[in-house]
Amino acid sequence: MKSSNLSAEKLIFKTSSLEGKIYIREQKGVFQRIRRSLSFILFIMFIFIPFIQFDGAQAIYFDLQQQQFHLFSLTLFPQDFFIVTLLLIFSAFLLFYVTKFYGRVWCGFTCPQTIWMLLFNWVERRVEGSHNQSKSLDAQPLSLNKVLKKLVKHIAWLVISLFTALAFISYFVEVKQLYQSFFSLQASSLVVCWVLFFTGCTYINAGWIREKMCQHMCPYARFQSAMFDNSTKLVTYDEKRGESRGKRKRSEIVKVETGDCVDCNLCVQVCPVGIDIRNGLQYECINCGLCVDACDMTMTKFNYKKGLIKFNYKVLPHKNWKRHLSYGGFLTLFILMIGVWTQSWHSFEVSIFKDRQALYRVNQYGNIENTFVFKIRNKSNSKKSYEIDVEGLANAQLIGEAKVDVLPRELKIVTLAIAVNSPLVQSRSDITFDILDVSAQERIYKQSSFYSGSGGW
Repeated sequence: MKSSNLSAEKLIFKTSSLEGKIYIREQKGVFQRIRRSLSFILFIMFIFIPFIQFDGAQAIYFDLQQQQFHLFSLTLFPQDFFIVTLLLIFSAFLLFYVTKFYGRVWCGFTCPQTIWMLLFNWVERRVEGSHNQSKSLDAQPLSLNKVLKKLVKHIAWLVISLFTALAFISYFVEVKQLYQSFFSLQASSLVVCWVLFFTGCTYINAGWIREKMCQHMCPYARFQSAMFDNSTKLVTYDEKRGESRGKRKRSEIVKVETGDCVDCNLCVQVCPVGIDIRNGLQYECINCGLCVDACDMTMTKFNYKKGLIKFNYKVLPHKNWKRHLSYGGFLTLFILMIGVWTQSWHSFEVSIFKDRQALYRVNQYGNIENTFVFKIRNKSNSKKSYEIDVEGLANAQLIGEAKVDVLPRELKIVTLAIAVNSPLVQSRSDITFDILDVSAQERIYKQSSFYSGSGGW
């Protein structure tokens, strides 16, 4: 139950935080260090991954014009994107799985919205001062000092947003030409429009919308509570230990009926979404742990035991393998499907079409011929040679170039004929084409049919 002695002042403070601008107080602590370390690593990866080169080309690159995805030596075409679907579904279930055990730690520690929102808040604190100074500045009438500080802050936000947009676009436009062409004003209008669009999105989301994205726009914030149970580890306030709360001095003798909560409101001031964790579990909470760091700092100052606010279970989880069946089972299933796809994937593709204008013909030597069109796509980043052979027909002879050279990522079309110089009993015979990648010794077998006109055809 909520504490019955919440003052009207605290309720007004919480309401104004949710409805107006939230001035996030900076906080040091264990979870803040973890978050900043993760944010720094993810931010650096996001920016510099497109600069990685492999065989003289961008290692990770989405070529939308050619409809290709390059991942080092691997090139995926639209027909290969089933693996992308599997990976996305696997990632979704992995997120649900983690949420079931640890709540919204993704939102609190690794979500891009949280990372950029707190980065923008860090810039705001450097320019405008502490959260109270920032609040006081907003309340001041218009002045040169206020305009300069706001101008510097928003210019810094726009610069971060611009480089964020460029980093994102560099996954779709070759990084070698993107930055140079953009800053030399030689980029195409399409590229410039997309860069400006994502600059605006970053600036608005991280600078203005901020926590409202998590509260009102992100669907994950709405349905994540359905994944919680009593054994989900969440940020919780120990009401029995903390109540009844009350302000006090460190040297003051505490009354017996007073709880450990000194009502400093730091847990509210550091919260990115402006909630009071002491009011119980709320859907806005992103499990960032900032209130834990703030409360532990206060408990240390008052020589109280840490953990008044902490990551905790409502009910201690018992070792029951059934808890892992649902999401764990789906994760295992998709891992197996990814493994099967990996084993069946080939670095080249072959499509074979029978000449429909004539099922067969008798050539000048009296042999029966069938014509086939081969479409061979080399999905690798190196030149390949492929040898074509046919099985299932005695005395079959391939007419045409049975060895085909295909350039990297090229689709080559070749025409071959099969001639048989002996009469066939059946009018239609099943045959198998064996296409061999000479360098990798990788084979693809394709089924087709040979028509002879014999047997009553």
